[in-house]
Amino acid sequence: MKSLFLLLLLYCTNSLVAQKEMSTGKQNFVLVIHGGAGTITRQNMTEQNERAYKLSLEKALRAGYEILNSGGSSLDAVEATVKILEDNPLFNAGKGAVFTHEGKIELDAAIMNGKNLAAGSMAGVTIIKNPVSGARAVMEKSGHVMLIGKGAEAFAAEQGLDIVDPSYFYTQSRWDSLQNLIKQDSIKNKINKVNTKTLVEEAKNNDSKFGTVGAVALDVQGNLAAATSTGGMSNKKYGRVGDVPIIGAGTYANNATCAISCTGWGEFFIRLVVAKSVSDLMEYKNLSLQKAAEEMIMKKVPQLGGDGGLIAVDKKGNFAMPFNTAGMYRGYIRSDGKAVVKIYKD
Repeated sequence: MKSLFLLLLLYCTNSLVAQKEMSTGKQNFVLVIHGGAGTITRQNMTEQNERAYKLSLEKALRAGYEILNSGGSSLDAVEATVKILEDNPLFNAGKGAVFTHEGKIELDAAIMNGKNLAAGSMAGVTIIKNPVSGARAVMEKSGHVMLIGKGAEAFAAEQGLDIVDPSYFYTQSRWDSLQNLIKQDSIKNKINKVNTKTLVEEAKNNDSKFGTVGAVALDVQGNLAAATSTGGMSNKKYGRVGDVPIIGAGTYANNATCAISCTGWGEFFIRLVVAKSVSDLMEYKNLSLQKAAEEMIMKKVPQLGGDGGLIAVDKKGNFAMPFNTAGMYRGYIRSDGKAVVKIYKD
């Protein structure tokens, strides 16, 4: 009888511990982030800049970790994390966004909930401080998936989101980059001087053209979410929109498979529907997350002439961060609270 009582006591104790761990977020969860991929090498990075990027990535990870560690949702975590990156002028999103050819800032963002496949995105917005929050508002309050331009901005204002003057997004370094690109990489002038192949090669080697931020997460409830935000391509024209706000191209989440956020040359990610393709490879070909991600980033994208990378996490907490460029700002944090940030290939 005494033995039975001890067994019951042990069972109850373990059950209470398990419930406490669930409520405090101590069970398995993971958050993975990126701040863009490109020609990022130690040779062209100062120690001061490297330290700034690493500290910024860790700050973003910590913001998401606090939410996940307290039992919060993956959706809340990826939004909060991306907002930190949007507010940081080091990254091409929000405050650090690049300029269009006309000298404007046009922002794109997307978010997706793997629990119910709900998704929202915004494209070509100019006055929304944190487009990722605008994307979430579209998902939860509009009945639509994508809103663009003035309509998206009016909707964001109605929802009480932070609206700023376009001058808020101005940074001197991005403005100087635009002036250099207009002078050295003018599409209009170069079309008449060089062939398309040369233009492609020069665009690939011009790291100032591209950049994105993103986050993917698995929470203690087993739900996945993904969010991505960008200022797009520097010196872009004609209202160009990349892969970020296109669900399935640059952003995707499905509890049955994985959550993905992409970064790179958007035109190629759109044509290959990269994010959804990773999920499909897992679902229909039973590939692991790592193999599915590498199939798209290390094989399919380069075969078309594109470059970039992605971050992804699956329903078991496995994650992948493949990229085919010289570097990618990236990091991850698990339930143990240890943040890991990386920039280069090694």
